[in-house]
Amino acid sequence: MKNSIRSIVTVTLLTLGSTAAYADNTWEDRSKDAWLDGKAESTLLFNGNLNSFDINTDVQSGVVILTGKVDSEVDKALAGELVESLEGVKSVENKLTVLEKDNGEDAQILVSLTDSKVEAVVKTKLLLESEVSGTNIEVEVENGVVTLMGEVDSDSAKELAVAIATNTKDVKSVINKLEVALS
Repeated sequence: MKNSIRSIVTVTLLTLGSTAAYADNTWEDRSKDAWLDGKAESTLLFNGNLNSFDINTDVQSGVVILTGKVDSEVDKALAGELVESLEGVKSVENKLTVLEKDNGEDAQILVSLTDSKVEAVVKTKLLLESEVSGTNIEVEVENGVVTLMGEVDSDSAKELAVAIATNTKDVKSVINKLEVALS
């Protein structure tokens, strides 16, 4: 009988302890989400190019969900990029609705912005890679197509530079104009 009572007390204590731990985690997760939601709202509010009163944010487990209305595809992309760059954001579900039809100019601006971002990311990755002499590589991007030009030390470095560019987000293809330096 004593063993049965001890077993029941032990099981009860373990259950209560795990329930309290679960409640703590849930409270911490909700607090982090609320903090991220505030950061996202503030970031959109202080951006002069967006009407943040038409954009709603909701955060679930670090994923920011954007809903509401914006004037153009550029505004939609800008809102998504601004929120995605915030520390602690795992990803962004951009469900914003564009009010106007894209007039072509906005689409070209968006492509240009994406190309600039891709160029900066590829160049940074090449500079940070110790096995590639990134300072000797020129990077140009047009419509998602990356062109690599310059000199590298070996065929392996050439392949690595192309792989780095190919594996970068928003890159459609890579044109390899790299040459191996003669020693």
